[in-house]
Amino acid sequence: MQTFERPSSMQLSIAPTHCQPLKIIALGDSIVYGFGDPERGGWVEQLRRYWMLPNSSGHILYNLGVRGDRTQQVAQRLEVEFRHRGELRNRVPDLIILSVGVNDSARLSRPNGRNYTDFALFESQIAELLEQAQQLCPVVFVGMVPVDETKMPFLDCFYYNHADQYRYKEATKIACNQRRIPYLDIFDQWIERGETWWRKRISDDGLHPNTLGYQALLDDVITWEALSIYHSPVAV
Repeated sequence: MQTFERPSSMQLSIAPTHCQPLKIIALGDSIVYGFGDPERGGWVEQLRRYWMLPNSSGHILYNLGVRGDRTQQVAQRLEVEFRHRGELRNRVPDLIILSVGVNDSARLSRPNGRNYTDFALFESQIAELLEQAQQLCPVVFVGMVPVDETKMPFLDCFYYNHADQYRYKEATKIACNQRRIPYLDIFDQWIERGETWWRKRISDDGLHPNTLGYQALLDDVITWEALSIYHSPVAV
């Protein structure tokens, strides 16, 4: 198995030498799970299949997304999930892909209700999650997609909005930057492409990407430098 020394930076700036496929876990909420994409199963499932193609890197990707998870729930199951993924005994994953935070940002019961996770508490929880993950192996973080505010509330009780999304994703981005963990700012990228563009890629529930949205998310992920270095074929 490829092993990593844990430098303080835990950088992924140098492409790994692919002596054999890596084991990678994607851990997060319903957008990791792929909810809203009955045709292709979401971006993680499509990436899993991408790495199964002939002449691909052949990496083994586990989808560990759970609908409704917040940062605290992901942290609670992180190490257990990490220690129990792999075909061979005593082997653990080589990379963690994290994507969580949008559920923390939701307002409860009304548009100006309290956040599901208080912002100050979220800042400490996301820092703890990143520290915990970074102790295990290299980490990358995929940010949240913008919601459609006009479709709120979600499930008649959760009010998501761009202002809160921005605060929570910026806190996550700062925490990642402080630890030199690569962060993919999907929220800003999609907003910059224009309202017409991103609205076409959000499901009717206003929260999850649709099939077109997950395809766009996959395209963003596989062209991201932090992950594109993993796409080269396995050495033979």
